[in-house]
Amino acid sequence: QVQHVESGGGSVQPGESLRLSCIRSQSLFRLLNLGWYRQAPGKQRELVARINRDGDSDYADSVKGRFTISRDNAKNTVALQMNRLKPEDTAVYYCNTAPTPNPNTWGQGTQVTVAS
Repeated sequence: QVQHVESGGGSVQPGESLRLSCIRSQSLFRLLNLGWYRQAPGKQRELVARINRDGDSDYADSVKGRFTISRDNAKNTVALQMNRLKPEDTAVYYCNTAPTPNPNTWGQGTQVTVAS
């Protein structure tokens, strides 16, 4: 049973930083294209960053230049460094395969709240 476990969220002020981490339990982790998604209250879940098996990354326009996705295949982890956070970044953040997530493997997510 594949599982994602996200961590690292919290409450911060605008302009501050957070680093999220996700562990995926799967032996073929290194072959996967992965991404970070977020869902704000009342909105649909959206893909904000993705990284392919070769380490190439892509970002939503709303986070480009502020967020950095990375992966560690030896540890089956994918991270999201979030800098210069804005109130509109407030959401629950999830990791999954990208660009097409597996609906059966969503984790609990980690809450990020950005407020003065």
